[in-house]
Amino acid sequence: MCGIAGILLKYPNPAASVHLKKMTTILAHRGPDGEETWSSLDNTVHLGHRRLSILDLSERGSQPMAYAGRYQIVHNGEVYNYSEIRDFLQAKGYQFSSRTDTEVIVAAYDFWKERCLQQFEGMFAFAIWDEKEKQLFAARDRFGEKPFYYYEDEENFVFASEMKALWKIGIDKTIDRKMLLNYLSMGHVQNCIDKEQTFYESIYSLPPAHYLTMNTVGVPSRIKRYWNINRENKIDISLPDASERFLFLLNNSVKYRLRSDVPLGTSLSGGIDSSAIAYTVKQFQQTSQDNGYSSSFRGETLKTFSATFPGFERNEADYISQLSGELGITNYSTQPSMEELIRDFEKVCYHQEEPFQSSGIYAQFRVYALAREHNIKVLLDGQGADEILAGYPKYIHWYLQEVLSRHRIGSASDERKAFVRNGIPFLWDIKNIFAAFLPSHAAIQLEKKEYLRTIRQPDIDPDFIRSLRGREWEGIHKPIVTKLNDILYFNTMEMGLEELLRFADRNSMAHGREVRLPFLNHQLVEFIFSLPAQLKMHQGWTKFLLRHSMNHKLLDAITWRKEKVGFETPQKEWMKTPAMQEYIQESRRKLVNAHILQRKVLDRQIVPSAAHDEQNSDWRYLCAAQFI
Repeated sequence: MCGIAGILLKYPNPAASVHLKKMTTILAHRGPDGEETWSSLDNTVHLGHRRLSILDLSERGSQPMAYAGRYQIVHNGEVYNYSEIRDFLQAKGYQFSSRTDTEVIVAAYDFWKERCLQQFEGMFAFAIWDEKEKQLFAARDRFGEKPFYYYEDEENFVFASEMKALWKIGIDKTIDRKMLLNYLSMGHVQNCIDKEQTFYESIYSLPPAHYLTMNTVGVPSRIKRYWNINRENKIDISLPDASERFLFLLNNSVKYRLRSDVPLGTSLSGGIDSSAIAYTVKQFQQTSQDNGYSSSFRGETLKTFSATFPGFERNEADYISQLSGELGITNYSTQPSMEELIRDFEKVCYHQEEPFQSSGIYAQFRVYALAREHNIKVLLDGQGADEILAGYPKYIHWYLQEVLSRHRIGSASDERKAFVRNGIPFLWDIKNIFAAFLPSHAAIQLEKKEYLRTIRQPDIDPDFIRSLRGREWEGIHKPIVTKLNDILYFNTMEMGLEELLRFADRNSMAHGREVRLPFLNHQLVEFIFSLPAQLKMHQGWTKFLLRHSMNHKLLDAITWRKEKVGFETPQKEWMKTPAMQEYIQESRRKLVNAHILQRKVLDRQIVPSAAHDEQNSDWRYLCAAQFI
């Protein structure tokens, strides 16, 4: 986990090395352990790196890293199976001077070229300059855990881990007004149709599971997808066999993510996802085998980190305490307050670079700060489980629609009643029955609803909307859902997960911490997508396979917990306080003065809303005002 930057020029520029230094300096929080740069002999290629030392803490692990007298690489992230790939390449005659995954990446590229990406299990964004071929090859991991932003014109190609590095050298910071409108009206920051688009007009994002090649600056870079989930593949498997295979893949994923030369721990929310990770880590901690674990890991009490909110009805402290006692782990907790949120809000926005949907981001920000206080440099986290295992209540009606569309009316009725008995909130009415048999029409209607919600948002200045004439539909898309896998794919690969991964990357990097996500092992994800829907949702339970697999391993109170909570703050109560209301009103004024909101919004009462409320407009105004 580091910060990378690069400048490619059509013509040499003496100022390029100075610009690169500015870029790496502003990324210091991502890599506080070292800084290096490299420039080509003709002064047209410049690479920079900020190092967060995780593997091979010696100088041999420094970047930019040269290899074979031909390549230079800068890399952010981890390739967890680097040891196995290194063994294979050594058998082919390759030699290595470090114990880093970075050196393995560039050697793998020399051997397989772009097909090397099929070999990697991990989270990464890297760029390799091939001096012989005069070509740049850059790639991003399958799910988008690590960022890669770039700008290009006829004479420059510039990239970095964060957009602030591009702004630092004068690249335009103009907000894309349609993206702003989509955020204010719907809370969206991404365009699921154009994954390269960002919140800013001149800056692009390399999409997850894609690679980029460039031979000549001024000729548009070539971007190509290298991996995707097959959501149509189905296997016939029993629940016991599925559970056994699931646990094997999850255990294997956790094992790889324990490879570290620095202390590691886990995040712990009190839900089943993070609890399952903590349980699995604890089991490995009790074994005697050496898998390249952190030297401070074995024989030590596992350290976990949480955010709790005393007095809040959705406080998870009791679940965290129960699990900690059951597993014999040490938990550290932070209790963020409204006053601290106001104090740190601008700092959080600075690191996030784009707006976010709720104050839950701040709870995560504080958890990583807590890990830093206790010198834990690597944390495992349960993020991604909800998207691949159908953990959100919003998926229930999609599941019921799939069951109903298969003409299993009795089963659909039984499942609906089971969810009702479990007290899990979900929507179900005649429209859902209609959607089960006419999914294309349902998608069209949902898109139209979102379109109208965007252009008819009552607080938005009409002139602001009129200025976007011709772009009204941009960023508005609803998938055709014929089965549960369709909506899971949409949220995993097109809209939803990548945004959550951005929150985690910026929050962890703000404190120089590395976050690893075992549920996003691509083999595990491919297996889950091949399973029938009833192994993901069943008998009134979301994430049924995970619950079944953790049964008798975790406490029943956690395994069969019904309510869904995740880094949820008492945002509604915070928004009722005079200090927060004044902050929101000040933000409204800023948006009014920028001719984005109508002046009448200043006379409307502020509407406090919970962190996950769909109608969360005043929070969005508070957040958006920090970015204009």
